[in-house]
Amino acid sequence: MICLLLTVFANVFQTGWTGVNERTFVAVKPDGVQRRLVGDIVRRFEKKGFKLVAMKLVQVWQGLDVVKTSRRMLGETNPADSLPGTVRGDYCVEVGRNVIHGSDSVESAQREISLWFRNEEIQCWEDPASPWIYA
Repeated sequence: MICLLLTVFANVFQTGWTGVNERTFVAVKPDGVQRRLVGDIVRRFEKKGFKLVAMKLVQVWQGLDVVKTSRRMLGETNPADSLPGTVRGDYCVEVGRNVIHGSDSVESAQREISLWFRNEEIQCWEDPASPWIYA
C-alpha cells in the first residue's frame, strides 16, 4: 500500500523524487552490451547501495542523490577525461563508444524513465540493507 501511495505521490508531485526516492535512468549502450559489461555495471550500482526499481535493457536506480552520484560513477562523456574506477574510465576509449548513458538531472531522469517504463512497471520494494546505508 505504501508503494502505491509513493507511486501516486511521485507522479502527482514530480518533485517527490528527492532524497532516497530520487531516481535516475541508465542505459547500457549497444557497445556495452556487445562487450558483456551489463553485469559489471549493475554490480557497481548495487555495491554503491542504490536500489534497482526497473529494468529492461535499461535501468532505473533509486537512492539519495542518485543522479549526481551515478554521473560520477559513469565518468565523463569523453572517456579520455574519465578517471580510473569509473565505468567509462575503465571500459571506454572513444566518445563514439562510451558504453553507457545516464540522466544528467532529475528532470531528465523523469522524462527518460517515462519513455521506457509505465508506472506499474517500476517496482517499489523495501531494501533490508537501507538502515545500513542511510542514517
